[in-house]
Amino acid sequence: MVTFLIILLIIACVALGLFVLVQNPKGGGLATGGGSSNMFGVQRTGDVLEKGSWILLTLIVVLTLAVTTIAKTSGGTAAVGNSAIQERLNKTPSPSPIGGNLNSTKPAAQAPAKTDSTKK
Repeated sequence: MVTFLIILLIIACVALGLFVLVQNPKGGGLATGGGSSNMFGVQRTGDVLEKGSWILLTLIVVLTLAVTTIAKTSGGTAAVGNSAIQERLNKTPSPSPIGGNLNSTKPAAQAPAKTDSTKK
């Protein structure tokens, strides 16, 4: 079920991208001087493409929330996979933070080297 919803989500995203690319630029951005008489562009096709864009955007939001909700509540395969991964992580030895060896023993403390205090 989640896979089907994800496929629908991808199709809706691609369709939204195509809807946005097909639309004529309305010219109301930062590039204009602000004194344009046709502020909203072509009206007939703009309405259809704009409504389609809003519908696809709403569909994307609903599908995203549905996938998240179903994935959180179903937890069947995801929980089994997570526990198996956690078991493997618990069995692997952790490397030492200082060296590349896997030993957890500390090195023996060495006595400080004696310095020659006599002047020559």
